[in-house]
Amino acid sequence: MCGIVGYLGNPEKTIGVLLNGLKSLEYRGYDSSGICIVSDEERNIFKSEGKLENLRLKIEGQNLTAPTGIGHTRWATHGKPTENNAHPHSSGPVSIVHNGIIENYKELKDALSKKGHKFYSDTDTEVLAHLVDEYYHDGVLLEEATVKGFADVEGSYAVAILSENEPDKIVALRKFSPLVIAENEEEKFIASDVPAILPYSKNIIFLEDGDIAVITPDALKIIDSEGKEIKREKKLINWDPVMIEKAGFRHYMLKEIHEQPRAILDTIRGRFSEADYTMEFQELLKLNLKKISKVLILGCGTSYHASLIGKYLIESIAGISTEVDLSSEFRYRDNVIDKNTVVILISQSGETADTSEALIAAKKQGAVTIGLTNVEMSKIAREADFTVYTKAGPEIGVASTKAFTTQIITIYMLAVFMSISIKRIDKVQSKELIKSLISLPKLMQVALELDKSILNLAKEFHTYRNFIYLGRGINYPVALEGSLKLKEISYIHAEGYAAGEMKHGPIALIDENMPVVLIAPKHGNYFKKIMGNFQEIKARGGRIIVITSDETFKNQLGGDDRIVLIPECSELLSPLVTVIPLQFLAYHIANLLGTDIDQPRNLAKVVTVE
Repeated sequence: MCGIVGYLGNPEKTIGVLLNGLKSLEYRGYDSSGICIVSDEERNIFKSEGKLENLRLKIEGQNLTAPTGIGHTRWATHGKPTENNAHPHSSGPVSIVHNGIIENYKELKDALSKKGHKFYSDTDTEVLAHLVDEYYHDGVLLEEATVKGFADVEGSYAVAILSENEPDKIVALRKFSPLVIAENEEEKFIASDVPAILPYSKNIIFLEDGDIAVITPDALKIIDSEGKEIKREKKLINWDPVMIEKAGFRHYMLKEIHEQPRAILDTIRGRFSEADYTMEFQELLKLNLKKISKVLILGCGTSYHASLIGKYLIESIAGISTEVDLSSEFRYRDNVIDKNTVVILISQSGETADTSEALIAAKKQGAVTIGLTNVEMSKIAREADFTVYTKAGPEIGVASTKAFTTQIITIYMLAVFMSISIKRIDKVQSKELIKSLISLPKLMQVALELDKSILNLAKEFHTYRNFIYLGRGINYPVALEGSLKLKEISYIHAEGYAAGEMKHGPIALIDENMPVVLIAPKHGNYFKKIMGNFQEIKARGGRIIVITSDETFKNQLGGDDRIVLIPECSELLSPLVTVIPLQFLAYHIANLLGTDIDQPRNLAKVVTVE
């Protein structure tokens, strides 16, 4: 949650770099924003409620220069999204921006108040500025005051700090919240995520928990809490900055929906051999799958839905008992796992707070952990026993699309890899599974051609305020994902159900004002069963949108029903095709309603707080 950017370099460029960096991070938080710049002469702070454009307008025409600055775009946790609560916060010469949650801020605030400190906001962040200021006197350096001030802080944080007394320095530190730094020949940078830095440098240093970065014109130095210098490797990030732009699309989400075939190709590239139809995961060679008795998959939100699909894939292909849980629930239960359990933790960012904490809990119980993420050097990537990367590329839209599909395809490949490793399938079977994999990007490209027809569908249905999504088998989680997408970006109430559960309650909601999205690819017994659900809905006057690969469904439709024909696909990979029209439906309905699609209210891309 929230976005941080920092800059030290050319005084003429500072404000521009900060604003551009915040723009690239606005998907992380957009309740309010602010910047602080310092020079030898003065400190200037600008803050604004609402979108970043409000801040830009406030600064426009100021004609200020300064070599050093920090900025922040906020997703509110403590305190309403007001200008007064916007970051940066200051105490004395110290100014600070912060991502995360300070769990003991009330105790700290009470103690500081007794010492004479006065507070002007409702945030936990302001406490941090006062803590550093408390120790910042008598020749103490900013980094020394920071170490002392944070000694009693409990919670999660990524922080950047400036001082009027040392205008050529930025101090940054992290615990459980992501923070990266970089430099080029003349400039230094800090950010909470790579896109803010990428236009200036592709060689990124990912700070680890407990790292304190001291940034001056001459050096990027990383120390620990005792002042000892730490060496961190620079990581080359090959994302093209152009990939982060909208490339002619109206919204990032629409661009990312259309990028899915390319993302799938990038994810599968180099993973299989067409010569002998084997699946290759070099990073898992030390994993002894023959000793594994159970797989547990953990995720949140869209990653949880990918986890549910992963259960079908691993059990169907590898024959290994697989359970799924929400990361936030797993942490607080007595879990029955041991050294023979593989725990797969799915997170697009690799920084999701509940999932990273679940990783720590699973390791304490002796389980083998596999992080499945899109971001190299993220917290989960660093701390898992094994890490497998999806290759979705940067995903900016808050509502996940290509991250979801690349997660599914990665689990599919993992399932094939497991099955081959434990000799559950032979070469003939692995050949069929891999052939289906190879054909998938083309099928997804065909599904993308539905864009305009789904727009027409959205025009017809966008005024409804409630939807039900139904699916069976491996497409039941797709119903959950489709309903989530509609809720996230259009603010329309929608629920996803296993179709077989419809008659156990949801059928009471069916009438002419309740559209039902029925996910019905033509596969085995599921198709016959979902045809029965179709008839049950029709008998009660419901309007139906059918997502199917069976043209004969047209003969069953009433005058108010609609059909979306998708290409034929193998059952195990069908979710990657059925989800595309649902992504388009959510997108076009939201666009017709005029909501903020890339930055929906109350949501942030990376959830680094519990």
